[in-house]
Amino acid sequence: MRSFHALIIVSSLLFLVAGAGAEPTVAPGYTLETFNTPGAAFAGVSRDGGGLLVSDLASGRLYRRGTDGKLVAFGPVFPHGLDVIGDPTGPYRVVRVGDVLVVAQGWTPVNSDEGPLDHALVAIDAAGQARVISSDFWNPFDFIVAGGIYYVIDSARNSVERVQADGRKSTLMAFRRMGEAAAALRSLSPTEFAEGNSYEVDAVPTGIALRNGRLYIALFGGFPFLAGAGKIVSIPAAGDAPKPQLDVKGLNAPVGIAFDNYGEMLVLEHGTYNQKEGFRKGSGRLLKLNKLTPDRKIILDGLTRPVSVLVWDERRLVVSDLGGNLHLLTRESAR
Repeated sequence: MRSFHALIIVSSLLFLVAGAGAEPTVAPGYTLETFNTPGAAFAGVSRDGGGLLVSDLASGRLYRRGTDGKLVAFGPVFPHGLDVIGDPTGPYRVVRVGDVLVVAQGWTPVNSDEGPLDHALVAIDAAGQARVISSDFWNPFDFIVAGGIYYVIDSARNSVERVQADGRKSTLMAFRRMGEAAAALRSLSPTEFAEGNSYEVDAVPTGIALRNGRLYIALFGGFPFLAGAGKIVSIPAAGDAPKPQLDVKGLNAPVGIAFDNYGEMLVLEHGTYNQKEGFRKGSGRLLKLNKLTPDRKIILDGLTRPVSVLVWDERRLVVSDLGGNLHLLTRESAR
């Protein structure tokens, strides 16, 4: 436990958030420490042995924290900037895969020329050299690796792609648009959305996780990002043309999924959306879903634009957000 706290606490580049407005709150039985890097926009978090890997959309850099607690940049500077809707794009995820680190790099920033690392799955070797595994994506947002195969979320094609180590790619699942009742949309425009009709929004995949041979995918209902429109579906990792199974519904823009050491699903909600404000400050949440009942427990509330959740061990979780925050949750006692 000491080594993990050293990764965050000792680092001179991180500062404990204080007096920065409303702070996130945790469920009873947990403690929370929030650390902030000014100017950063943290996205992916993953474990690399005893170290923590973090990707930063604001700088396009990858960082590693070793046991000495220092935040060290490595690898190339990835393309970064704003995308077509004004959100940051860049190295969304970084994960250790054997002797390389693999990065999911987002689509080309606006007002930038397309480069070789854009919209790609990229391997970084021990010398920091980059090799493109595949760039045949529009916006690869998240991925997992199982049995030497990459399962990649393409959040612009609204698909799950299966990629071999040599870059060969096939589409495992393309998601159909989701129907929404007019009643849910009338608050946006009472005259445009007629009573009794239904309308469709994009089913945008975001987070992905693997458990017991099934891929679990978070579907982030597309614009206008209606509250409660998000879902979790699952498909078998093996085979072709699988039919998705609905596992969870009624979520607010789910963006990340993980399973804890006891098999319970953790869902990270990006938040609720307002056309004037965008995603509301403090509306993001981390939920724990009971695997045997429909019960949902909010274990972290009041987040602003969270991106990733990492299960560090049986007691600790890490959550990143676009405000440059790393949130460390610790359950106070063993289960």
